[in-house]
Amino acid sequence: MTSVFRPDLLAGRAALVAGGSSGINLGIAEAFARAGARVALVSRSQDKIETAVASLKQEGLQAMGAAADVRDYAALEGVYAAVAKTWGEIDIVVSGAAGNFLAPATSLSANGFKTVVDIDLLGTFNVFRAAYPHLKRPGASLIAITAGQAEQPMHGQIHACAAKAGVNMVTRCLALEWGPLGVRVNAISPGPIAGTEGMRRLAPTPEIERASAAALPLGAYGEVRDVAELALYLASDAARNITGAILNCDGGFSLSSAIGDLPMPTQA
Repeated sequence: MTSVFRPDLLAGRAALVAGGSSGINLGIAEAFARAGARVALVSRSQDKIETAVASLKQEGLQAMGAAADVRDYAALEGVYAAVAKTWGEIDIVVSGAAGNFLAPATSLSANGFKTVVDIDLLGTFNVFRAAYPHLKRPGASLIAITAGQAEQPMHGQIHACAAKAGVNMVTRCLALEWGPLGVRVNAISPGPIAGTEGMRRLAPTPEIERASAAALPLGAYGEVRDVAELALYLASDAARNITGAILNCDGGFSLSSAIGDLPMPTQA
């Protein structure tokens, strides 16, 4: 991915990306590494982590990785300790691990609801809170990956809507509490992004994919690079006066009430 930012934008900085073995989060990690950062990837799958880290290293980029579940606070403490031992203070943290699937409330189990809330909401708190002892203060930038469901009700998304609304408030509360220490906390809200597992789940048929793209004011899905470029900006000194912001990178998703009325596939 060729960035619009200079290649030394994040030179000398250490970043950790949770959920960083695939999709949007891997794209963000790659962008950080190409901008000069040392990047640590965290995901539940050891195999995926090893593959992603090897891919970055093959390009001469600085990367390390660890397998951990964001729902396991103690595991995250161990990951941060290892990263800090290797690279020192951590400048940038991205919390992007997420779970989602289509399910109307009447067929959604309590466990299914809890699983998404635990991964998205509890996971975001855990990733940021466990980072705190190792953050560069002042100067750290924390970025949550939220979604338009935080504010836009959608069919079959009560679990994700509730979880992402919580992520937005975690972002704002931490920005308020940690701002005096020089720690910035923001969130990016992607809309439909082409080629991601999330969209394969939420738009599993060509008909729904076309309808969801047509409902966007810009008329097309975004790309992973669009989110990665915004993350680069938030992680850099150019955004030094921005905290507590929920920034849309969504092709106008948040402007379109038609999105919430899209039909679910019959199998859901």
